[in-house]
This record gives sequence, C-alpha cells and structure tokens, in this order.
Amino acid sequence: MGNALRFRDDAAHEEPAVTLDAFLGQSNATAVRLESDEDARKLIPHLGQLALIEIAFPKFRDGRGYSAARILREAGYTGELRAAGDVLVDQIPFMRRCGFDSFAPEADIDTDALGRALSRYENVYQKAADGRSPVWALRHG
Repeated sequence: MGNALRFRDDAAHEEPAVTLDAFLGQSNATAVRLESDEDARKLIPHLGQLALIEIAFPKFRDGRGYSAARILREAGYTGELRAAGDVLVDQIPFMRRCGFDSFAPEADIDTDALGRALSRYENVYQKAADGRSPVWALRHG
C-alpha cells in the first residue's frame, strides 16, 4: 500500500483481504475484497467480524463500488472501508461521502490536489454516509 491514503485514527489492518467466495467459505477472516460485480449485501450478516472491506474499482468510470459502500455503511459497518484500484483524486471527495475512509489508488495521488478537492465544496445537497448536514437542513434548521 505504498500509495495508500487513510482517514482513520485506528491502526491500519495488516491482514490481506480474501475474496468474497473465500470469506463466505470460512469464518476466521477479518478482511475481505469485493470485486465490482459482487453483491455487498452478502457481507451484512458478517459485518461485526470484519475490520476491513476493500472494494475494487477496476476502472474509474465503474461506479458500482459507490453503491456497495453505501449499502455497507447503511447496514451499520463501522470498520475500514477501502477503495482500491483506478481511484482518481477528483473521485475521493465523493467516495468519502459514500463512506470510504481508506484508499489504495493504483497511481500516485498529488496531496495538494487532494487537499483542494476535499475542501472545494463547503456545502452538500443530500445526506450521505459522511454525516454532513445538507444545505437545506442548515437553512431550515
């Protein structure tokens, strides 16, 4: 994880992530990797034992991982949620809104560009996993 970015205070999970099929076939793994075509809902009964769920982004334009992140966070998952693969700097703010708190991009991320991207929008327009209040709620109390 030389390019890894992490937005968590706890220790990084060092155990390698197993595939979804391998995870469902055993009971002792604490890290799993979801490919973009796999159903995140299969993990819901096991969320309490998982310290890391890594979601693959094989291409930047494949948005299925955003939905998987929202499903897992809305189901109560509080562990590390990592976006891995073709992750671009301009996607990270939106991935953070969906619940990702860790990133393993294939290419290096310019930290200055990331800082600008994360602070670009002061207000948001809908509720999301990041807990930010939408602008309409701020306006109307």
